[in-house]
This record gives sequence, C-alpha cells and structure tokens, in this order.
Amino acid sequence: MHNLYCYWSDMFTGRLRSEIPPALNSLGAALMTAGARLTVLDLSDNAFGPDGVKGIEKLLKSTACHTLQELRLNNCGMGIGGGKILAAALTECYKQSSAQGTPLGLKVFIAGRNRLENDGATALAQAFQLMGSLEEVHVPQNGINHPGVTALATAMQHNPQLRVLNLNDNTFTKKGAIAMAQALKHLRSVQVINFGDCLVRSEGAIAIAEAVTEGLPILKELNLSFGEITGEAALLVAQSVEGKATLEKLDLNGNCLGEESCDALREVMDGLNMGDLLGSLSDDEGELEEEEDDEEEVDDEEEEEDDEEEDDYEEEDDDVEEEEDSSVNQVSSPPSVPRPPDAASFLCFPSPDKLLKLGTKRALLFEQQVDVADAGKTAEAFLKISSVYNEEDEEVKSAVLDSIDAILRKAFASPSFQGYNFVSSLLVMLGLLKSEDKVKPVHVVPGHLQALEYVVHQDYFPQDHIAVLEAFMSR
Repeated sequence: MHNLYCYWSDMFTGRLRSEIPPALNSLGAALMTAGARLTVLDLSDNAFGPDGVKGIEKLLKSTACHTLQELRLNNCGMGIGGGKILAAALTECYKQSSAQGTPLGLKVFIAGRNRLENDGATALAQAFQLMGSLEEVHVPQNGINHPGVTALATAMQHNPQLRVLNLNDNTFTKKGAIAMAQALKHLRSVQVINFGDCLVRSEGAIAIAEAVTEGLPILKELNLSFGEITGEAALLVAQSVEGKATLEKLDLNGNCLGEESCDALREVMDGLNMGDLLGSLSDDEGELEEEEDDEEEVDDEEEEEDDEEEDDYEEEDDDVEEEEDSSVNQVSSPPSVPRPPDAASFLCFPSPDKLLKLGTKRALLFEQQVDVADAGKTAEAFLKISSVYNEEDEEVKSAVLDSIDAILRKAFASPSFQGYNFVSSLLVMLGLLKSEDKVKPVHVVPGHLQALEYVVHQDYFPQDHIAVLEAFMSR
C-alpha cells in the first residue's frame, strides 16, 4: 500500500470531542498494520484540539509516515499543546526515517486557524529546520507574534526549496518582518509570499523590499496588504519588483497610503509595465487621519517618558549638590586633573572642539568605540558626529568626514551588517519614519543632511539603499 492518500477532512462533524481521539487511534492502527506508506494525510476541518493530535501521534511516528509529503491540518484547533505534540512527532519521524536511510521529506505543511501562537510555532519551527525539505508552508491566523515569526524565519532559511510562504493574519511588527526579510535573502525558489494582514509596518516593508530587490528571481505573488504601510514604503516595495518577469500580482491594498500615494504607486507600476499586476487599492486606510491618531499616541507616551527623565535628572542633580557640599568641607583635597577627551565623551556631548581634540587617531578611536554590529547604534553615532559638521571650517569638516568614513566603511564591509536596518534607523531618528519602538527623533541640523549627501556618494555605500533614502528625503 504505497503512495496512499488519506483525505479525512471534515470527517467528525457532529461527533463528541471525546469520541475523536479513539477513532483516530483506530484509523492509524489500521494503516500501520496494513503496512501503508502515506503520501498525503489531510485531517483539515476536524476540530479535535490537542487530544486529536495525540490520536495521530503514533501514526505520525510510525513507518507509515516516513514517506509523507503533504500534511494538512487546517482548522483543527490544535492550540499550543497540539502544536508541540505535532512538532515532537514529526521530529521523531524524521529521526527514525533517517536512521533507516530514507529521511522524511515533507513538502507541504498546512495548519491555518489552529491558535498555535508563539510557543506552538516555535516548536514546529525546530522540526521544520531539522527536515529542510519544505516547499509550501501555510500557517495563517494562528496568533503568532514576532518571537514565533522570527523562529519560523530562521527555520525557513534551512528549507532552500521553499516555494510558498503563507503567514497571513499573524502579527509580525517590525522585528518579525525584518527577521523574515533576512530569511528571504537566503531563498531563491520562493514564488508566493503572503504576509497580508500581518502588520509588517513601514520599516518591515522596507526590509522586505530590499530582500525582493536582492533576490527572489522567480517571485509570482507578493501580498503585503493591510500592514499599516505608508506611501513612501509602498513605493519602495513597488520599485523592488522591477525586472521580476514572473510576477503575477502585487497586493498593497488596505494600507495607509492616501490618495496621492495611491496614484504615485499606480504610476510606478505603469512605468514598469506592470500596471495590471497591481491589486486593488479600494480599501486603502488613507494617510492623514491614521497618522494623526498615531502621532497623538506617540506624543502622549513621549511626554510620559520625558517626565520620567526629568525626575531622573532632578535626582541626579540632588546627588551632585550633595557631592559638592561634601567637597567644600574637604579643603585639603587636590585640584582635579581634567580628563583627556575620548570618543565616548564626544558621543555623549558632541562639539567641534572635542572632535578636534581627539587628534589624528580620532577615526580609529570611533571604530573602537562604536559597535558597528548594531545598525541602530551605528546610525546614532553617525548623527552625533555629523551634527558638528561645518562647511566653512575645513578642519572640522575633514574630521567629521574622516570619522564617519571609518565607521561606515567598517560597518558595510561586514557581511552581517543589516544595512536596511541602518537606513531605517536613520529615517526614524531624523523624524521621517515612525517607529513602533517610539524612538524620539533628533533635532535635525544642516550637518546631518550634508554628511548624508557625502556618504551616499562613497564606494562603500550600497546603491540600493540610496533609493530608500531618496524616497523619504524628497518629501
């Protein structure tokens, strides 16, 4: 009984939940006794819960499933517990089949609407990573947040033949979207990406756009609908599909574009001769009202943070005053020797004088001080240094450019440096892109923009990042 297809979906309608596990056990036992070799097992639309997964646990671990290629468990109400049981069973099946020289090569996994959440998704991700044979993964509507999404992203990198990735209606946020974008850079066979209603937001969309630009040569469908994506980020997504000859559909409906950006998006797609591939924008949420509401929330939170910071500063001031009072009594104490300037003190309180006093080794000092593995810290250091840029003072100007050259050249030379994260962080700190982390923008000065204009023309700065910056800076 080889290549057996078991289509058992919607089989237990009207049955008590307690009746289902014994029935599944009996069905599984029959298959194992008969020496069956399954290719497809479909138990979708049977709301059997975690107990139902226990009912097929023995079957999944048996030789009957060593040949399994498709596992369909859509809308079964497995929950976290069921997801963990399923993951353990698949892992055991893989180990036993590998020991016999025929490792489990599961190609299609479907488990939408199962309330897997982060823990269930993370457990399954470990099994997926072990198998490495998946071609289609469908896990929509599972209440998965960024920790679970990140775990799945890591697992997908180990499945090079992946063609379809459907995580519709889970909650990525920026962290999950960036992790998934990183995974997509390692995958060359992906044809369908469905991240609709996943709240990828603008920063996540930018990261995904970069992944599309750099790879995914046979992409057919990209769904980033209902993700709270702004017009500028949506335009970058549209530009990223240029040259994708196999593309059939780009869905950006239900985002926060506004009428002007919707028109601009259509123009971009028409300019790429892909106008008919852009899905409807009829459910666009509009730009102004949504952004104003968000800004009010951010302002309220920032005011609370400012109040907390002021309280901290007042406490610090009290401490300083106490120290000063005690020092008055110590008349015989020797005068303090001023500390030589260092990179850390400059980054805390930048000034042209401090920068020059760092001397000719300032570039090396900044290289040692700034953690270029952290894109956010690198962006922050860039803005601190460039804030003292002065076009009319050649000495200061040269010191600034030498310093930022040293940091960014080192950063972009590292294969692990997340360039798109650096650009996103810059845009957030410059107040051009809203962040879910509620980062407070810096006070923008001419030096920031002049230094940025300089670095984008340097050989170390990636060309594809320039388009991202231009889209936001030209507003």
